[in-house]
Amino acid sequence: MSTPSIQLNDQQHAAVTYTGGPLLVLAGAGSGKTRVIIEKVVYLVEQRGLPGAKVAAITFTNKAAKEMKERLAGRLGIEKANGVTVSTFHSLGWQILRAHHELLGYRPGISILDESDSQTVVRDLLPEGTAPEMVRLARAQLSRWKNHALSSGDEGVGAQSAGEEAIWRLYSRYEEHLKNLNAVDFDDLILQSLRALQDENVRLQWQQRIRYLLVDEYQDTNEAQYRLLRLLAGEDGRLTAVGDDDQSIYGWRGAQPENLQRLADDYPSLEVIKLEQNYRSCGTVLHAANALIANNPHAVEKRLWSALGDGDAIRVVPCGDEKQEAAMIAAEILHKRHTGRGNWGDFAVLYRGNHQSRVLEQALREQRIPYHLSGGTSFFERTEIKDLMCYLRLAVNPSDNTAFLRVVNTPRRDIGVASRGHVAQYAGTHRISLFEAATRGACRASLPARSAQSLARFCDLVIATGDRGQRADPIEAVRDLFDEIEYESWLREQTEKPVQLERRLENVRELVAWLQRLHEETPGQGLTDLMGRLSLLTSLDKDKEPEGQVRLMTLHGSKGLEFPHVFLAGVEEDLLPHRNSLEEGAEQEERRLMYVGITRAQYSLTLSFARQRRRFGEHVRCEPSRFLDELPAELLEWKGEDEEKDHARTRERAAVHLERLKTLFGE
Repeated sequence: MSTPSIQLNDQQHAAVTYTGGPLLVLAGAGSGKTRVIIEKVVYLVEQRGLPGAKVAAITFTNKAAKEMKERLAGRLGIEKANGVTVSTFHSLGWQILRAHHELLGYRPGISILDESDSQTVVRDLLPEGTAPEMVRLARAQLSRWKNHALSSGDEGVGAQSAGEEAIWRLYSRYEEHLKNLNAVDFDDLILQSLRALQDENVRLQWQQRIRYLLVDEYQDTNEAQYRLLRLLAGEDGRLTAVGDDDQSIYGWRGAQPENLQRLADDYPSLEVIKLEQNYRSCGTVLHAANALIANNPHAVEKRLWSALGDGDAIRVVPCGDEKQEAAMIAAEILHKRHTGRGNWGDFAVLYRGNHQSRVLEQALREQRIPYHLSGGTSFFERTEIKDLMCYLRLAVNPSDNTAFLRVVNTPRRDIGVASRGHVAQYAGTHRISLFEAATRGACRASLPARSAQSLARFCDLVIATGDRGQRADPIEAVRDLFDEIEYESWLREQTEKPVQLERRLENVRELVAWLQRLHEETPGQGLTDLMGRLSLLTSLDKDKEPEGQVRLMTLHGSKGLEFPHVFLAGVEEDLLPHRNSLEEGAEQEERRLMYVGITRAQYSLTLSFARQRRRFGEHVRCEPSRFLDELPAELLEWKGEDEEKDHARTRERAAVHLERLKTLFGE
């Protein structure tokens, strides 16, 4: 049984109940867009009688999809909610791809390559000795073309440089190799499903399956995603798109905010509803955000407002350098925390680039302030850890095709692109795993002698590791495996800087130490049990939300979040807006990024900049960001303009610190 309906404002109610045609909901920051999506699904199912299985809600992240599912279960009940498709774009693409793999030329058991695996394929297709940075650039360009729905066989696609022309020639070889491996990369989950929907029968099948489509964060769709949604929604546009052009900050990965306007071009009957009441921030924050973003062009104007009162003035704090800036932020957090303004988890420090976090972390540590750094690479996402984990996954599960593809030629062992393609074809013909195909003499017989010998040694090593890991000491089996493949030497070849090399070697040692600790907790378990426990631990780690800690994160990473107190560091020219973005003509996106940062704040906002900052080993002078000039002066309180007020704050903070020291020493 569903729970009673919740209170909606007039605009939210109109968006929920409108079903007369395609609908675009322009939802400003903090205006309750997720609530609208949830309530519209409830309305369609309970008031309009549409079966839940005919409704799909699509978003960008697994976290957002999980939240939607939980909230739907609370409104519809678990059984009804489970019937509704709630997924990411890529999950939906995977469903379509699997359902029509034969039409697309794939065999059953398709492997999905992550970004690191995809780069490995590109590396193997390029001349030996190609610099890792060139491999990354080539892979990134292939991804951009796929996000623009461009296939290697498309005509009239002009490369912009000789380098791009070389990558375009690589594109067809890359696609052919993935097809031979019966594998797709992450971008293919959209591109290949888009190809499947070009078939009229397939398209009609999916349009019948999804009778109504709701899409979150529409401004972040790229070309391929836009076309996919257009085909699913059909000519009559059974669609509600929810988005905010002012929060489109992912142009660097293909997002096209103009897709909001394209809806009106594709659907002349498009209804547009604006959600402008903000339930998150005080009036001062919203007035500043409105003034800033008004400097960007808009097809449809909107202006956020709040019923939560004006709140504090926005503080602007000039600092001598980045260390002084970090110390100021730590002191302000400490002051607010110990004067009852909030708990540690109520504070967030936002910045434009990851490199800014180091000095901020140092300042927080010095003040013993607990913090969580978001957006860093997870331990289990690091290349060296994924390599070694794939060896161990394959040792305990030889049917793991993705693991096989990652490590069969890592480190290099003369099992090149053609040889791997042959193994994949043999496996597909005989409907067996890639590893089992590699163990068969009939498969290896047609390979070059050196490749066949290397493949045989690889298979023997994996089998021996799995056998020893189950029957003998699994930790010794792991150590021997790492020694046998000479992984440390491989890292030395692949890593350009000594500091990076030592960090990667330390990660490998930490992985072995972690396995050792797990083994000591349950000494009787073999490698299979250890890997199962380790996988569970890593999954829980990814899902865990930090609590009771100050959050450090980039502006990109802060989207969708909110905090009572926000510090925005480094509001300087060449940093925010970033120099590279300005050179590429992306000032408007940088302004949107600043807008996102401002609208994360609920009650208080502090903007800071350094007058000089260390870059590339030397101090350079910094200028305040042009965006500060776009904020209404009456909303800002500049530190230093009122000396008496500043001195009073200093005395107040000193008193707080003295009381804290007395507490620490028990006085």
